[in-house]
Amino acid sequence: MKLLLIAVNAKYIHSSLAVRYLRNYCRDLPCSIEISEFTINNHLLEIADQIFDKKPDIIGFDCYIWNIELIKKLLLLLNKLLPDTKIICGGPEVSYDTKSFMRNFPMVDFVIRGEGEQPLHSLLSSLLEDKLPDTIPGLAYRCSQTDEKIGFPVVFPDLNKLPFPYCEKDIAELGERIIYYESSRGCPYSCKYCLSCATKGVRYRAIDKVLAELSFFIAHDVKQVKFVDRTFNADKKHFMPIWEFLSKQNCRTNFHFEVAIDHLDEDALALLKQMPTGRIQLEAGIQSTNTNTLKQVSRVNNWSKITANIHTILSQKNIHIHTDLIIGLPYENMVSLHNSFNEAYALQPDMLQVGFLKLLKGSAMESLITEHNYEFMPTAPYQVLSNNYLSADEMRFLRTFVEVFDLFYNSGRFRYTVRYLCKFTQNDAFIFFTALTRFWHKRQLDKTPHSPKLLYDYLADFVNIWQPVQRKTVNELLRFDALCSDGGRFKAEFLPWSEKKLHKTLENFWKNSVAVKKYIPDYKFINWRDIKTKYHVEYFTVDVLQFEQTGDIKSKTSPVLFLYTRPAVKKISIDPGDL
Repeated sequence: MKLLLIAVNAKYIHSSLAVRYLRNYCRDLPCSIEISEFTINNHLLEIADQIFDKKPDIIGFDCYIWNIELIKKLLLLLNKLLPDTKIICGGPEVSYDTKSFMRNFPMVDFVIRGEGEQPLHSLLSSLLEDKLPDTIPGLAYRCSQTDEKIGFPVVFPDLNKLPFPYCEKDIAELGERIIYYESSRGCPYSCKYCLSCATKGVRYRAIDKVLAELSFFIAHDVKQVKFVDRTFNADKKHFMPIWEFLSKQNCRTNFHFEVAIDHLDEDALALLKQMPTGRIQLEAGIQSTNTNTLKQVSRVNNWSKITANIHTILSQKNIHIHTDLIIGLPYENMVSLHNSFNEAYALQPDMLQVGFLKLLKGSAMESLITEHNYEFMPTAPYQVLSNNYLSADEMRFLRTFVEVFDLFYNSGRFRYTVRYLCKFTQNDAFIFFTALTRFWHKRQLDKTPHSPKLLYDYLADFVNIWQPVQRKTVNELLRFDALCSDGGRFKAEFLPWSEKKLHKTLENFWKNSVAVKKYIPDYKFINWRDIKTKYHVEYFTVDVLQFEQTGDIKSKTSPVLFLYTRPAVKKISIDPGDL
């Protein structure tokens, strides 16, 4: 018997943790289990062909909001290509409203509700022995063509009995993709918009197992491990030993954690201060700063502690912080959203992820649909289209607003230019990005993709309309931004680059090893290609390094050396006399 587990990821860089848990938990059974991973960008027939070529006896699909619509199309197609193959579906998208799903897709033989390791093992055992799977917890199956037996969703009670989901072959095949990992399941909180509210309590994997498994990732030089623990720092006895272990490692691996950042105490902050640069990054959910909104969705934020902890961590410059906001929560109208956005933006996180509420099946938000007059997409991802507080027109505008914000803030490419331009809205970032969004929409730029280099042109065009007297200063900051991001690769042609008008001066500087070694002690001229790859010198007419530190703009001839020989670009002020 051959089981093919199918994962359809949102992006190529992602990988599936769930199918690897299922494979390894069932590896003691006398059957062949393979994994095939695709993305939602793969063509339907391409996926179907690859499944068909493997001729599986059983196909298992892991169903989430990002892939369920594609999987539904696949089910209809595979029913024609492989009519005798049994089909199992599991995951959040089929764990709720299961009977309706099975009746709409009669080719699905079994649905696993909840955490699937034990139900799948029991189901495969029954099929191998040709027995009816009528006593398996968490399983839904067809009793006849017109009747289904629907078991209750289950959880895996003891995480220490789960095998490590990865093997050597997985790491080799995944390459530089994100590796997902969990040290706990469940969440101590009950936020109504989240599916974690459907299960109570938190189950933890033993620390010794976790540290051994993290050592496996480090030994294999994995680029990034993303913990899927819903609130990683829920229990100090669990998370502190893990962070202490990671702080002592010598590796390139980055570890990503979702945390309740207001619950970090002085011990945790002191440990984070010691963390090697780039070792970990934190994702902190804010969602809203409206107290009525938070109360309605059963969430409590200690805003003063959130602010203090984020400022403390960011000031140490060794840890990236991502924060989250949700558009579409109850009582959050444009005025409230304006305030929530500005308060979150003022923290200056490395990334402010602004997403839209999704009415997830099984979440407690379903009970609020009528009260708040929610209209939402009838198919996954069930994104909110309007409610009592935000009209369809406002939601449409906000979808472009989020796109623009991602391009000009979350991309990390325009931090200094945007910082300067926000001064002309009295540091009201929402007003600034609203103006930029209106420009974007008027130019119909939301209808086409854009190269990074073109974004510099667009922002300059916007400034020429919005604040034309600031064009010269903005051009200085656009050059600074371009050289601070993407390794300095994207240089918009319209900007006055020093290498065009001061080519001979810069060439003489790089040939003068004595002068260069003041700034790069181990400098040795090899060839011009080496210089171009590793370094760049740019003249500015404003003191960009002072602006970076203080936010103050002052006119001053300021040559700056950019070093691209390490993960983060280094900027050094050059004495004009050395040039």
